[in-house]
Amino acid sequence: MIKPLLLTMGDPTGVGPEIILQAWLKDRLDVGTRPLVVVGDQAVLRRAAAIYGAELRREIPEGAAAGLADVVLRCGERLLLLQNRSSLPAAELRYGAPNAACGMAMRDYIEWACDRCLSGQAAGMVTAPINKQALHAAGVTAPGHTELLAERCGVKQVVMMLAGDRLRVCLVTTHLPLAAVPAALTVDAIEGTIKISDAALRRDFGLTSPRLAVLALNPHAGEGGQFGDEEQRVIAPAIEAARLRGVDVSGPHSADALFHFAARGDYDAVICMYHDQGLIPLKLLHFDDGVNVTLGLPIIRTSVDHGTAYDLAGTGRANSESLSAALRLAAAMARRQSDVS
Repeated sequence: MIKPLLLTMGDPTGVGPEIILQAWLKDRLDVGTRPLVVVGDQAVLRRAAAIYGAELRREIPEGAAAGLADVVLRCGERLLLLQNRSSLPAAELRYGAPNAACGMAMRDYIEWACDRCLSGQAAGMVTAPINKQALHAAGVTAPGHTELLAERCGVKQVVMMLAGDRLRVCLVTTHLPLAAVPAALTVDAIEGTIKISDAALRRDFGLTSPRLAVLALNPHAGEGGQFGDEEQRVIAPAIEAARLRGVDVSGPHSADALFHFAARGDYDAVICMYHDQGLIPLKLLHFDDGVNVTLGLPIIRTSVDHGTAYDLAGTGRANSESLSAALRLAAAMARRQSDVS
């Protein structure tokens, strides 16, 4: 039996529900022959369908799908498998204004999907965007999806990768104030990011010998210590330690030049010291179709590379390309991990 992928709905008051419905109605929920089960809220999805002039009819799932889906939503000949995890008052929800109940629903979607992946019932999970303030109102202390999933899976270090066809970036630090980044950079953190990225590129992306480039923190790679000593003190030693482990890695490279070579295919991934150092070039090249991948988990997790887009929520103008790309990547990763049993 081919295990399904799970797609969590994300923030009920953001664009998550409607990009799921948009992609479904346009035949862009493409995972090949693999089943796909949405984890979310039936009433919220019905509201999203109405944005596109579609009406959903409820049916009871049959066969293998009934294991992880408890509802089938039909629109003409299209069928959407759903695990209905919440019963939110969809008509009363205001776009861009989630509350604690929405936060609890988001948390439940994520944790339920994660647990099914850990148990081997599902091949992996794809996540629509969430609102961190609503999660905090529901008692979640983790700053986002990545940290919540790491905690749920019992993993100490994970790596956030943003990926497109032309560029992949892996972050040593993620959601930190810029002023806090230098103190957070340690030899262990950088070497761990290199190690996790190399292993994932081999296992999940099918690369036999990944080529990694590590960026400097400071302008001109510190210019021999004139503009900072992080390159000499922590970044170069981490690179050397990774090389001794057999990783094909180079650096520290000056960030202002390296991305030109990475985008033309000289490297398979770039190890970046902080959030915007990697995401600015990634989004320049892959604003619509970038994918967020969590490396280092015992499960497959991909996500859209954008937020809840409250300014677009409810308008039907949100772009579902990133969601489609995240689904395709998760399906490809699942194939490589040979989960068919």
